[in-house]
Amino acid sequence: MKQDSPAPLAPKTVAKPKSKISASRRLSLKILLLTRATEDLEAEKAAREEEKVRYLGEKLPPLQLISLDTNDLQKICKQIIEKIDKVDEERYDCEAKVFKNNRDINDLNLKIMDLGGKFKKPALRKVRVSADEMLKALFGSKNKGSMDLRANLKSVKKEDIKQEKEMTMEVGDWRKNVEAMSGMEGRKKMFDA
Repeated sequence: MKQDSPAPLAPKTVAKPKSKISASRRLSLKILLLTRATEDLEAEKAAREEEKVRYLGEKLPPLQLISLDTNDLQKICKQIIEKIDKVDEERYDCEAKVFKNNRDINDLNLKIMDLGGKFKKPALRKVRVSADEMLKALFGSKNKGSMDLRANLKSVKKEDIKQEKEMTMEVGDWRKNVEAMSGMEGRKKMFDA
């Protein structure tokens, strides 16, 4: 007996169900959500302001400066300065922690990218730039003259080469030169030259 092979399955197309809410109802719901969100934001803002006032009331009680002599005022000023220093230390510590945490987060993100292998170095293109274009890019319009690299090279003449050969010929054997310059006669020759 022959067994029937299963029929190939056709890919199922999933159609999005049509929304059962009308457009006007959807719009009114959006408006309600937005008004509720703005009310929540305003309430949160007011709560923050109240918390700030309460915190400042605890940390900085109102000062009674009436009928105080200079010594009492100086004591109050010193206390305030101490509180300011303490708050500055706390602020500095918090900023240092935040900076360290941000640096750690960046390092971890780089490690994640390295491990994932998604970070690719971009291929660098070869760019031909003349010396004038390079100077223009570096200095902008400040550089008015063009730079001819060959013009600044030292020119070598045949006369210079001949003079160098003559000087090397004059030196000759160093032993003879040392013997000629030894003693008083040699020193006299050096002064005469």
